[in-house]
Amino acid sequence: MRRLLRFNLPISAMPKPASYADQRSILGSARASIRACEESDMRAVTEIYGHHVLHSPGTFEIEPPSHAEMIRRRSDLFDKGFPYLVAERDGTIVGYAYVGPYRARPAYRYTVENSVYVRPDCARQGLGRCLMGALLSECATRDFQQVIAVIGDSANVASIKLHEILGFRRVGTLRSVGFKFQRWWDTVLMQRELGDRTASA
Repeated sequence: MRRLLRFNLPISAMPKPASYADQRSILGSARASIRACEESDMRAVTEIYGHHVLHSPGTFEIEPPSHAEMIRRRSDLFDKGFPYLVAERDGTIVGYAYVGPYRARPAYRYTVENSVYVRPDCARQGLGRCLMGALLSECATRDFQQVIAVIGDSANVASIKLHEILGFRRVGTLRSVGFKFQRWWDTVLMQRELGDRTASA
């Protein structure tokens, strides 16, 4: 049975500045539901990601991964307890979001890196914000302390603004670190704390 996410966390655990009511309103306007990703969703997820690989500096992959590789990546994240969500509208997957390890070394185990992708014909409809809001809520139920966004292209205003709305702060820009589409691209680093958990061990 598919599990629709229920935002029953205390307000302090919800992404800010958007409240649960805000997210629910946006979700209604987008006419989509957000739930945990299933293996059967991965064909659509692979297609969405493949488009961004071929047409966007938002990811620095050059060749789209195969369906089997995307299934393997999802299973690896699920097995390690990371949330992986999809947005579904009228039976069709229109976007997805997940977090994974920020770095492999064990001292980084409470810090995660987020990713969010929306089908190109569904952009600018609030889906990315809904997915990210749900993802942050899921992260708040786990032991994660920090969420890092690594955004390809310092001119990617839409993604930077999305993260700012959800409480991320810009912490730096790495200049010309990726080469794709025959040019160099920056990455923007943004960070969000999950509650006031770093005051003590």
